[in-house]
Order: sequence, then structure tokens, then C-alpha cells
Amino acid sequence: MRVPKGSFLACSACRTRLFGRGTGFTRPAFAPKPSVDIKHIRQNPGLYSQNCIDRNYSAHKDSPWRIIELHEQWLALQQSARSLRERNNKLRKQLANAGSRADEEVQIGEIPNRESIIAEAKQLKEQLGGIEDKETALQDEINGLAQDLPNLSSTHTPVGLEPEVVKYINHHPESEPSKSDRVWRSHVHIGSELGILDFAGAAQTSGWGWYFLLNEGAMLEQALIQYALAVARKRGWMAVSPPSIVYSHIAAACGFQPRDQNGEQQVYAIEQAEKDKAKPSLALAGTAEIPLAGMKAGQIMQDVELPLKTVGISRCYRAEAGARGVDTKGLYRVHEFSKVEMFAWTLPDNVEGQHFSVPVTSTSDAVFSEMLSIQEEILQDLGLHCRMLEMPTTDLGASATRKRDIEAYFPSRREKDEGWGEVTSASLCTDYQSRRLHTRVKLEKGSHGLDFPYTLNGTALAVPRVIAAILENHWNEDDYSVTIPAVLRPYMGGMDKIQGQKHGTGSY
Repeated sequence: MRVPKGSFLACSACRTRLFGRGTGFTRPAFAPKPSVDIKHIRQNPGLYSQNCIDRNYSAHKDSPWRIIELHEQWLALQQSARSLRERNNKLRKQLANAGSRADEEVQIGEIPNRESIIAEAKQLKEQLGGIEDKETALQDEINGLAQDLPNLSSTHTPVGLEPEVVKYINHHPESEPSKSDRVWRSHVHIGSELGILDFAGAAQTSGWGWYFLLNEGAMLEQALIQYALAVARKRGWMAVSPPSIVYSHIAAACGFQPRDQNGEQQVYAIEQAEKDKAKPSLALAGTAEIPLAGMKAGQIMQDVELPLKTVGISRCYRAEAGARGVDTKGLYRVHEFSKVEMFAWTLPDNVEGQHFSVPVTSTSDAVFSEMLSIQEEILQDLGLHCRMLEMPTTDLGASATRKRDIEAYFPSRREKDEGWGEVTSASLCTDYQSRRLHTRVKLEKGSHGLDFPYTLNGTALAVPRVIAAILENHWNEDDYSVTIPAVLRPYMGGMDKIQGQKHGTGSY
């Protein structure tokens, strides 16, 4: 059975431990104001509750009902305050009239004296202030509960733990293992033989989970980046080089999970000097998705701009790369890596509050399909045997309504998941992120005004895992070499092999 990667919770307590008030996370005044569709939650509490159960967010399954309860309390306060406000308005008028009437009218008791009016007005102000404080507290709790709910799952998403295999890419290199005499080696062994990977030196320099890429290994990293970038750009994706450090509130708004299924911290928070403690907290981005999404935070886009498709080249940082075991050996799970990431904004599928209805036409579905075709093209041209999966509800992050992964075959992982390991992922997030980042689009057609665009993200290429897959699948035991995929050779000076020696390492 697969371990659901989305099984950990994006709860308030988790965020407090990482970004919370106790650790210095303060929502700055300039932060975009979230605008979650709370009305839709109140109208469909059962849908949201069951969605939490399906996605393994059981701690939040009662939140929709709690939101309704809090809203009713808020309405009751509104009702009680209405009579007080009406009385307060009447006193204001009497106070204004008291100044314009003759003193003898006040003295003979035709209207209350000024002092009594002021005294009652002060008392009403205190009462209203207390009610308004309670209203604010209720709204804050409602908003917090709503923001903690995961996105609704797509009808394409399988419910449960198991993904659905959509298709395969390229042929399996060892379709009948029992009849094959091919020698398989892990990329750790191959990289050492070729002198292109150094884990021991990295362990001394930075610790477990880091690595050095040497010689052709470093060149291969750059070749993969340039190739993935070229594939995306020829499809019209705009290249962006984003920052690696982001505000913590931007990461939280994107739904980026602070902890993995083992309860281990995922985000590197930036320690700030004592003099900067009052400033907004910062974190290293775990993926370019976060700064790319933040690029349009608090802005209004024009509908003619959409879809806006970007491809970011960045270093990514994961504070805890996973539990000890086969996943943590070599390049499969590391703390820092290069990645080419696609991120797009599209028109919402529907407007005027119908955010979760079945759309007639969908720009977001078209961009989602384009992302997947880019991923497929890259992996196919690299000669890797892969399978595409429609991921189940328990594997979706907080922001995704739908997610497809592509897993490559890693010979070194044959004892785990039959050799399969994730190399790309693509997610459709509807308006989950744009609402929390307050990114809006002005819809000119039909006079619909402002709405929230949909966002999508997808891996074009995550370098370390793809390097590992190339080394393991293109290794030739006979001459101790790795064949470089033809599409990468123009970026490596025409080199077609990384050549080693049986009793040492070689160049090329």
C-alpha cells in the first residue's frame, strides 16, 4: 500500500509551530487579505466535511459545522447591536437638537438635558464596543477555520489511498526481469565510479541530505535545466528567475505544508537578528511555485492577460527530506536542489460565486493538459520508462483540487514500489491560492467585475531525481559508461557518454 504523502495536516497548530505567534510569525499590514468563499462552505457543510475525511484532514471535518454555529452567533450579535445602534443614532439627533434649542426648553423638561444624553451615549458606546469585539473575534475564528480547510477534490480524483494508472511512457527496460542478465546499479554507485557525485564531502560540509555534483554531473544539471526550459518556452511559457526567500505568510497562503507525514519540518525558516524580530518572518522556498504565486499577490489582472504561463528556474529547499530508508539514499530525497517549475493563472471556470460547478468550457483544464504534455515530452525524450498517475484524495496537498504525478522506473528502487519513484507532479488549484493571496482578475465580458483566477503548477524537471534515473537507466556495465540522452548533448558540448574506468574514474 502506498503511504499517502498528503496525510499530514495543514492545521492552525502546525502553522503556529512553524510560523505561529510563538515563533515570531506576524501577519504584516501589507499582506494580502484572504477572501475565502465562506458562504459556499455554509451552504455545503456536508460536502466540505466529507472532503476533509476523504483527504485525511479528519481533524477539520467538524469545521464547516462550527463555521455555521459561529455565523449564527455573529448574526445574533448583529441583531442585538441593531437596537443599540438605533438608540445611539436617536441620541445623536437629540444631542444635536439640544444645542439649538433654548435653555428654558431643557429646564422645563421638554427634552433631556445634555449631560444625561452624553452619559447614555457613552454607555451605549461601551456596549457596542464590546459587541464589536465579539463580532471581530467570531469573524477571525470563522476565517481561520475556513482557511484551514483543504480545497474541494475534483470529480477526476479517486477517493482513498490508491492512484489510478493513466498511461505509460516508453518501454520498460526490463519487462521480464527473470530472463534478464543485465547488471543494475544504483546511481550512488555509478556516480562514485564516474567521479560525478560526492556525498561524503557534502556530509562534512553541510550534513546529511546534501551533495556535490562534479565534472559531467554539474554539466548534466545545467543541460537538464536548459533543455526543460527550451521545451516550455517553445510552448509560450515565460521564463522567470524567482527569489528563493519568501515571506512566511506567502508560503502559508499557497497551502505549502509545514510538516510531512512523519511530522518532520519541511520549511527552512530564516533566523532574524534581534533588531529585526518585528519584521515579517522569512523562509526558504520549497518550490518556485511559492514565489511565482506571490508575484501577483494583491494585484488585479486583466482578463486579456490570461492564461499567463510562467516557467521558473530556482533552487528549492526542504528542511527535512524524509524518513530514513531507501528514499533517503543518494539523490532521491535531498535538502536542496534545482528545479524548473511551471506556474499559470487562468480565467475561472465559472463566475458569480459558482466556483465549484461543472464548467461548460475550461481554460484551466486546457493548461493542465498542456503541462502534462510538456512533462511527457521531456521524460520521453530522456529515454525514461514512466507511468502517469491520477492521484487519490489522500495524496493531494491542501491547495490542489486535482493532481497527476509521473513516476519513473528506478532500478535501485525495485524492492520499494516495484522501482517506481515520483519525478514530476502537476496540480490544478482552482481559486484556493488566488483567494488567499487576493489575486483578482477584471472580467470585461458580461460585466462580471472582479473574480479570482485559477492557478496551476507543475514540475517541468526536478534535477536530482532525473539525474539519478538517467544514471541508473542508461548505465552500461560493459564499458562503465552512461549514455547521455540525445536531447541533452547540444548542452554538453556534443558529449554522448560519461565514461568511467573499471579500475578508477575517467573523464569523457
